Amino acid sequence: MELDDKVCYCFHVSKRKVLNFLRLHKPRVASQISECGGAGTGCGWCVAYLKRYFEANRTGEILPSDEMTPEQYAQQRAAYILAGHGTPPPGATPLPKSDESSSLI
Repeated sequence: MELDDKVCYCFHVSKRKVLNFLRLHKPRVASQISECGGAGTGCGWCVAYLKRYFEANRTGEILPSDEMTPEQYAQQRAAYILAGHGTPPPGATPLPKSDESSSLI
């Protein structure tokens, strides 16, 4: 994923916005990232990524590369939601159309 790709599809928050929030506001705990446009407070899919970004920022480590495309990220989010793990709020990015997700709806 690139910097301008969305991390939080529920509230349309990009990876760049999250990383800048971490750099500028220096949150003490990962849950404070929710103050960045509501990131992580919708379906919950992005929380693991937000925690990873927080931890890398806290320890000063170079941020690990997200080795997936935005399409793969969106498909994995769709599978997470369709499995009943979260519910996107109104206005969230719709789930992508795929053979697997359309058969589960």
